[in-house]
Amino acid sequence: MYITERLEKETARDYALRMIKDNIIRIELEPGSMVSEKEIAMELGLSRTPVREALIELSKSQIVEIFPQKGSKVSLIDYDLVEEAYFTRVVMEKAIVELACERSTIEDFVGLEENLMLQEFYIDYPESYKFLQLDNEFHMKLYQICNKMRCYEMVRSMSIHFDRVRSLSLTTVKNLKNIQDHRAITEAIKQRDVKLAQQIIEKHISRYVIDEAAICEKYPQYIKG
Repeated sequence: MYITERLEKETARDYALRMIKDNIIRIELEPGSMVSEKEIAMELGLSRTPVREALIELSKSQIVEIFPQKGSKVSLIDYDLVEEAYFTRVVMEKAIVELACERSTIEDFVGLEENLMLQEFYIDYPESYKFLQLDNEFHMKLYQICNKMRCYEMVRSMSIHFDRVRSLSLTTVKNLKNIQDHRAITEAIKQRDVKLAQQIIEKHISRYVIDEAAICEKYPQYIKG
């Protein structure tokens, strides 16, 4: 597992939830693999109770399956759930870029440009998850511009299935189109061009469809039949 330090004031349960979720998205915990409460608890330096609570929470989003008396398993990739998360993001973020066209300031664009520079730096970095984090941060900044962070948290809570596919896409296809999309979205918002911004962000979020065949071919064992 990939482990980071526990955050200040983070409960044991929230720490376990964050670490398990991150490792599922990173594919460190592979789709279809069994998960040991005891082993995860030892790696995180926790008791088994917060780990069990975290797994139960993740089972609510169908990313983990719990089998009484047998253990827990990371769910296979279900493209129906991926599509639902995609639908939610497209609807929400088309509305977000429309609002950003009205509300964005010069200071907002400074933050977006800094993020884009880091994306360009990390695109060839061996650890592709860093690029995924910066991608998520770019979208988060759009919600911040619009003062819609509760909407962002709602979308993020549904995105684990989508993010897992995005993570595989970065290692399977790996192209610069995501960065190009982000730059084009930023420029459209600067120009207050709502229609163009919405067109680009819908195309951007839809790229997982293009990558689906490559992912299924390379990782058939990860895909729900």
